[in-house]
Amino acid sequence: MRALQAFNGILVRLGSWGTIFFMAVIAIVIPYEVIGRYVFSRMSIWSGEVSTFSLAWASMLGGAVGLRKGFQLSMTAVVEAIPPGAARALKLVSYLCTLFFFGAMCYYGLYQTIYNRHQTSPAVGLVMSIPYASLPTGFFIMFCLTLEEFILFLQGRRREGDAA
Repeated sequence: MRALQAFNGILVRLGSWGTIFFMAVIAIVIPYEVIGRYVFSRMSIWSGEVSTFSLAWASMLGGAVGLRKGFQLSMTAVVEAIPPGAARALKLVSYLCTLFFFGAMCYYGLYQTIYNRHQTSPAVGLVMSIPYASLPTGFFIMFCLTLEEFILFLQGRRREGDAA
């Protein structure tokens, strides 16, 4: 369990820095595009693709980091309104469905990444596997984080730093 927690800590740090990096790219490229288009009446070819690909990476990595920080939607009112045994069963089903979903999305994201390995983007000439790789990467991180929470749930424990 400690190995999974350490691994997840590394994944969250990498995801945090990756989100910051790709958001910085967006914050630079979009104003560049707007100024180029409306001030200089010259539009760059590459900026739309770079910002779109950066948005894909920032969304997937940011979603994974947000999952760790508890920013996901939750129905705590429902869980608190039902008896403890039913709440535990509901949480168990929820974890299993979430793990299945993240695993399936990771698999299909990896399939799309491999499938598009020969395709290149028209403006930048980037191999399309690179932007598509954001899907399996983000969902893999989400799967690992949820797996850790699920194991802790089965053990009747909480992650350190979580509220009671």
